Amino acid sequence: MKNLRLVILLLFVMVLINIRSWGQGVVKVSSSCLDSIPVLMVKNKVPIVAACILENGQIKQVKLFGRLSNGSTAQSNTLFNVASLTKPVTALTVLKLIDAGQWNLDEPLDKYWIDPDIKDDPRYQKLTTRIVLSHQTGFPNWRSQNPANKLAFQFTPGTKYGYSGEGFEYLRRAVEAKFHRSLQQLADSVLFRPLRMKNTHYGWSDKMDSTRFADPHGKDGSLIPMKKNTSVVSADWLVTTIDDYAKFSMIVLKQQVLSPGLFAQMVTPQVKMEGRPKENMGLGWEVMTPLENGEYLIMHSGSDDGVKTLVILLPKSKRGIILFTNGNNGFNLIRSVIMEALHVKELEN
Repeated sequence: MKNLRLVILLLFVMVLINIRSWGQGVVKVSSSCLDSIPVLMVKNKVPIVAACILENGQIKQVKLFGRLSNGSTAQSNTLFNVASLTKPVTALTVLKLIDAGQWNLDEPLDKYWIDPDIKDDPRYQKLTTRIVLSHQTGFPNWRSQNPANKLAFQFTPGTKYGYSGEGFEYLRRAVEAKFHRSLQQLADSVLFRPLRMKNTHYGWSDKMDSTRFADPHGKDGSLIPMKKNTSVVSADWLVTTIDDYAKFSMIVLKQQVLSPGLFAQMVTPQVKMEGRPKENMGLGWEVMTPLENGEYLIMHSGSDDGVKTLVILLPKSKRGIILFTNGNNGFNLIRSVIMEALHVKELEN
């Protein structure tokens, strides 16, 4: 996606421009960058934006902009489908199980699950949690991209990077088969309840207040009619609030959520993303490293129709920024905010 790649390119240029000042801790995430959001919303026809700035591992500022479909002002409890920002949450849930000694990062998944579509392809034996979380399964993003909607390998697992929601779903089925519990139940027990993430759920729940949901909008600002997903999907459609996702992000920044060794593996590049300078996949996060003085950046973006989201975290200096938007032009807005937040001058398109 062009706009998504523009955000990634921006991050790389940002690293080159600010590498020394970042490493010395001089440049901080500027909270004034949020002041421009109302103007950017009008320009890009994005109805609602949720933004959070993190500093020293704490929430420095949370702001909501815009109005919900019923005309009420968006609040910090506004519910968003955060699209692929679901994946870091799923990754951390599984990594918590590994830390507890209940799951194994490198155990073959065929002990618990073999998808019927690939049962005759012996390459399924190579699938592990590490392979899935670093997007090296060889699966397409979704099986619907293949003829007859059949899951199939596009390359041998563990040989290169290939972004795949299907990989995360494969892992979900394996985990659920072992524990005889849904991913929602597992996440509730190891993440959501301990962190008091009371407004976070895989898919839409009837217990949620639909009047608080940030409905998706198209490039022209029009409402996109859609049916809320009610299924548990490990790769997409996590429904949450900016407050809850900030709680999640803070425990990552503080490096208190996992044992030091497993946290180090999560943020260590597992595979190079071809053709993208400094970009690698860790376990559930994209990793940009090395930066000056040992600093590094982890991030993830999300893109569904009418939804564009981004989280950027710098664990060494414990800074970060989270942005949710409910418009198809959301990445244009996100790009502008990130540039201002990290003091990057305008780039030529």
